Amino acid sequence: MRRLSIVLVLVMGFAVSPWVVAQEAGPAAGGHEMQEHMMAMHRREMEGMRGDIERMKLALAQLKANVPLIRNTSEKAMWQSNVDLWEVMLAHMENMAGHMDGMGIGMGHGMGPGMGEHGAPPPAPAGDKKPE
Repeated sequence: MRRLSIVLVLVMGFAVSPWVVAQEAGPAAGGHEMQEHMMAMHRREMEGMRGDIERMKLALAQLKANVPLIRNTSEKAMWQSNVDLWEVMLAHMENMAGHMDGMGIGMGHGMGPGMGEHGAPPPAPAGDKKPE
């Protein structure tokens, strides 16, 4: 019976010790490394997006330069529509890249500036309530 008690104490000690170590380390033990990883990933994605935007600007400039050279009016109108479409798309991408770059990763608890707990905007001060 005594051996059984000793075995149970040893088994329980081995089973519980990783849990105790994890509790002592706290939830932020791997948080900093994860945050650094996420920030690096965000920077790489933003660099890639900026590169794509620059390549799109060059291609759009070539399209714009070629449109005046087109003699057929219907074809010229089609290509001008194409240029207009890509101008809107490129402006949207630049706008989104600006927002994403401004948000960043790792501010507070992995949220952008001005964000409250769990990624939600902070509550408005009592005097700033809008009428419904």
